[in-house]
Amino acid sequence: MRSSLQELISILDIEMLEENLYRGSHPLDKKGRLYGGQIMAQAVIAAGRTVPDDRPPHSLHGYFLRPGDAKIPVVFSVDRIRDGRSFTTRRIAAIQHGKAIFSMDISFQVVEAGLSHQSVMPDFEPPAEHRITENMLKDSFVTYMMEYKQRLKEAPMPAKQHCWFRTNGAVDAAPTQGDDALLHAALLTYQSDDALLSTARLPHRGNFKRENMQSASLDHAMWFHQQARADQWIMYALDAPESSAGRGYNRGSMFTADGTLVASTMQESLMRLLR
Repeated sequence: MRSSLQELISILDIEMLEENLYRGSHPLDKKGRLYGGQIMAQAVIAAGRTVPDDRPPHSLHGYFLRPGDAKIPVVFSVDRIRDGRSFTTRRIAAIQHGKAIFSMDISFQVVEAGLSHQSVMPDFEPPAEHRITENMLKDSFVTYMMEYKQRLKEAPMPAKQHCWFRTNGAVDAAPTQGDDALLHAALLTYQSDDALLSTARLPHRGNFKRENMQSASLDHAMWFHQQARADQWIMYALDAPESSAGRGYNRGSMFTADGTLVASTMQESLMRLLR
């Protein structure tokens, strides 16, 4: 029996239908709407397979257009916008039932040296192994929320949260996936959608019932500052500076355990109260 991580890596190993056209599957037990992080990660792989291995992704900007249907595969159409000497740009449309459910522009860059500085990682240590519960080991990613005790209470909280995550086991690329760095970038993209949306809701806890709020990711942006492995602990520091007009603005920073800032995210989410 395959582990949840092996299943995820298999799902990211999308099928090539013909040049610039790919097909992605879903978890066998998936029902209802598709997870946005999965669609983004598959789109990263689709785009990356049209780019030389020496050009890792450095940024992506995507829009969630329609809910994904777990009953049918997703077709990814890749438009080769530009192939420059340093940068390569791709535009991807994820399609179901003849309509785009997600669109994304992604840019790849030849690795080069340059001026460097970064913000400081929040002062949290990775969780000790004895704090990892059996329940945390059921999914493809192990996630440890630093503020989990505060979240047990349905009371308002500051619009900040911190979690450590890593894949539930070592990452071994499938033979057809080839570029290990691309797979790790896709896995970070997959996990970047987890917990981000909920950050803007934290100050409003206790003021609404879950069934009375319509929530969804509207867009997603991500910048890859350094290459990193998804099977090593990553600190995901999240905050939400603002919410209004039925939308929440969320931000995230990913750090390795040694404090290196490896990626940043931004997302606007739907926070519509139902009457």
